[in-house]
Amino acid sequence: MNPRAGEPTHVPVLAARVVALLAPALTEPGSVVVDTTLGLGGHAEALLEECPQAHLIGLDRDPQALAAAGRRLERFGDRATCVHAVYDQLPEVLDDLGHRRVHGVLFDLGVSSLQLDEVERGFAYSRDAPLDMRMDPTQGPTAADVLNTYSAAELARILRTYGEERFARRIADAVVRQRETTPLATSRQLVDLLRSAIPGADRQVGGHPAKRTFQALRIEVNGEIAALERALPAAVDRLAVGGRVVVLAYHSLEDRLVKQTLGALARPDVPPGVPAVPPGHEAVLRLLTRGAEKATPEEVESNPRATSVRMRAAERILDSRRTASRGGAA
Repeated sequence: MNPRAGEPTHVPVLAARVVALLAPALTEPGSVVVDTTLGLGGHAEALLEECPQAHLIGLDRDPQALAAAGRRLERFGDRATCVHAVYDQLPEVLDDLGHRRVHGVLFDLGVSSLQLDEVERGFAYSRDAPLDMRMDPTQGPTAADVLNTYSAAELARILRTYGEERFARRIADAVVRQRETTPLATSRQLVDLLRSAIPGADRQVGGHPAKRTFQALRIEVNGEIAALERALPAAVDRLAVGGRVVVLAYHSLEDRLVKQTLGALARPDVPPGVPAVPPGHEAVLRLLTRGAEKATPEEVESNPRATSVRMRAAERILDSRRTASRGGAA
């Protein structure tokens, strides 16, 4: 996989394993696989190379990433279709393209390599930049807007829920105090505030003291958890029998949601002790991974962004009336 000269570098996480999990569902001519988080196209390129019968639909909300991925995949011609969309728009995209069912779906969640590497996007707490954090920089509020307009209670809820930050209220109160005189506009301002708000002993454990706050702000700005809550059941709904879904998550909040959603679909939808499962309530998925798979030490060494990955996968085994929005798949 050789990116074009001048394009951002990108090493897709667990690429070989992702292909191995999805490839058995992509052997027939006309098979369709959806990369719901196209990014710079690394996973998509690997799938198109290894699954010559497959057509790939790539979604991304970031116009810059979408353009770069399009250039990377142009050698595959009409086997690749790139669409500017958020992954919870999957049903609408498939309807527009005339696909009732698909055979594979990939979610590579979180911030992309492009977004991390472009300093001006404001995703990285290690470099000073405007507090933006929008995956689609053409629309929606920025991280600075959130920090400078949300109440202390709202900020604390976001930091606690999306960042699992122990000092959420202390940080929220510090933000509100600071913005009374100086609105927060840059990552350096926020990092300095966090160093002051978090007790000294706690700044020495659990990684960089800004990590959890930046994660929480990014999730809030981009509505990531709400989108995933809609998108994952919708993806399962559109899988053909034998189709597969693979999800790469990078923090516990995402992984917990994936585990619960896929796990519920892999069990009959009946109370414990019921002797017979009525039609429409059977398990519709078979789990393909035992728990969450992690990157090997060798992959982490060569690709540090694989450090926190947790991968889960499942195969659709039944076409059922049970709908994913109610805990199963259509």
